Amino acid sequence: MKTSFAALFVLFAFTAVLMCASLPGSAQESSEVTRKVVIRVNPPYPALARSMHLTGTVKMLVLVEANGSPRSIVVKGGNPVLVQSAEKALHDWKWEPGAHATSEVIDIRFDAR
Repeated sequence: MKTSFAALFVLFAFTAVLMCASLPGSAQESSEVTRKVVIRVNPPYPALARSMHLTGTVKMLVLVEANGSPRSIVVKGGNPVLVQSAEKALHDWKWEPGAHATSEVIDIRFDAR
């Protein structure tokens, strides 16, 4: 119980810091990746989104384990039609191993090309 509370607290702290960093006036790129992505899986473009000519970006906060596997994914924004595909692909991503768990902000862009 205490372990899950501590993990939730750490995730909340990371989220609060990232939200403050993304206030208007700050210069940021579309992704803030602090660890190198070793395996990147591109999400399939959902058929419903394609039929609607829907484009957009799904923004997610990923807690990455020390071994490079994603532990948890929190969707921060994006069209719900695109979110499920982005989340599913992100579960298959792999980062380089690190000394400890890190929080990564990932933006996945969907284009109708």
